Amino acid sequence: MSKRRKVLFIIADQLRADCITGALADHVDLPNIRALQGDAVTFSKHFSVTNPCGPSRASIFTGLYAMNHRSTRNATPMAHDLPNIAREMRKSGYEPKLFGYTDTSRDPRRHHPNDPALKTEEEVLPGFREVLEMRYMESYPWRADLKAKGYDIPDYSHFYDAISPDPNRPARPSDPPFYRAEDSDTAFLTNAVINHLSVHTDQDWFATVTYLRPHPPLVAPAPYNRMYDPDDLPMPARMGTPEQEAAVHPFIAGAASATPMESTVRGCDGQVNSRNDDDVQQLRALYLGLATEVDHHVGRIIEFLKETGQYDDTLIVLKADHGEMLGDHHLWGKQHIYDPAYRIPLIIRDPANPGQHGTTVNAFSETIDITPTILDLIGRPVPPGMDGKSLKPFLQGLTPAGWKDCVHLELNFAEPDCITPAQHATGLSREECNLAILREDRFKLAHFNGGLAPLLFDLENDPDEMRNIADDPKHTATLLRMAQKLLSHRMKHADQTLTGCKNTPQGSVGYLGD
Repeated sequence: MSKRRKVLFIIADQLRADCITGALADHVDLPNIRALQGDAVTFSKHFSVTNPCGPSRASIFTGLYAMNHRSTRNATPMAHDLPNIAREMRKSGYEPKLFGYTDTSRDPRRHHPNDPALKTEEEVLPGFREVLEMRYMESYPWRADLKAKGYDIPDYSHFYDAISPDPNRPARPSDPPFYRAEDSDTAFLTNAVINHLSVHTDQDWFATVTYLRPHPPLVAPAPYNRMYDPDDLPMPARMGTPEQEAAVHPFIAGAASATPMESTVRGCDGQVNSRNDDDVQQLRALYLGLATEVDHHVGRIIEFLKETGQYDDTLIVLKADHGEMLGDHHLWGKQHIYDPAYRIPLIIRDPANPGQHGTTVNAFSETIDITPTILDLIGRPVPPGMDGKSLKPFLQGLTPAGWKDCVHLELNFAEPDCITPAQHATGLSREECNLAILREDRFKLAHFNGGLAPLLFDLENDPDEMRNIADDPKHTATLLRMAQKLLSHRMKHADQTLTGCKNTPQGSVGYLGD
């Protein structure tokens, strides 16, 4: 029996955890998200189990580690028969509404070679109804809206260019794009959510709202483009030079060249230099401005729920898909091994458990736990084989016995149609271009395929992961223990969809599916 309620699932793309709690939290204004924290439960040790966008969302929506769903890169197809949150919500009578994108690449075994679904990495996860298309590479409704409002819209490849207000000087990153804040992609998406839900107030609904921001390109409309003074921000956590960082490991050397800082802005050719700290801080300030823009529009949705009497009937889950290095270790983007690429915010407001509102959970949680949690909270059984576990006990003030004491993270850094910088730097075959991370409270192990040396960090004494201790004889026992634990974790979580089932003369025993 389902516990019918409204469900709002908000995903901000590439939002770091320390914007909520950590080094950047005191430097960014997020009043609406902070107000929600006071009315919800915050999970302070929440991690994306993989990245970039496509794989991270595959894990969120299927409850599976990347080692099981195998959609390990952007544009890597997802098997057509995997259970996912949208399909499961339909079994409880919901029509899953999508405002934004899931970055799902469709299974070519289920489509004709000429099917347009196979020509994009931004298809919709099966089971969702795409109420509003806001795919990063398309966004046709937003383009049409801007055109209808009288904008002289440029070619879409230049939508996110900074535009100099002075024709006599080149554009700078802090210059705004051609559109105003009230017409931005973030504003347009929010308007669509509120408009659609305004005629569904007397119904139960499940809405997934995915914001592109603060994902690059780092360009922001006024006032967000100059909201933060770069001089007021803390510097990134990093070694003295990029060369020192690259010398830590061949993978890091290759990954650093894959996403240079200069690639995070558009229309500013020659105006940005990753070795110029003023430029580094300017882009960090823009990122925070975009985070504040998302916060403003999250606040609009919450205010709408309150004004229409739906707030206390709505389960709210707010999180990111993965993190962003933002200059830490002289790195940008997310396809790295360090915590900022994986550690992300998670806030859950369960109106059925107000006694825990305003509290923080310091236990580990992973993005694979989100789908089981939502299903559990509406009374839907979790499909067999999902790796994640429901966070519902924490929302009730309980800690489940035997809860996880580590998180398991993965990254695939190859492409089937080209040699990536990380593959070139490591000299690995495509099949070997992957790594697995086991992160405990104190120690973190990054294990690389292909015989590459591991990395080991003591987070208690080195929270910014500056010193690799894998070769330190004093930590040999720790390295062995972590490697064994990582292997055991992967063996325990190998695909178990049917392993608990047995066919007998009396029929199938132990299968928990529908």
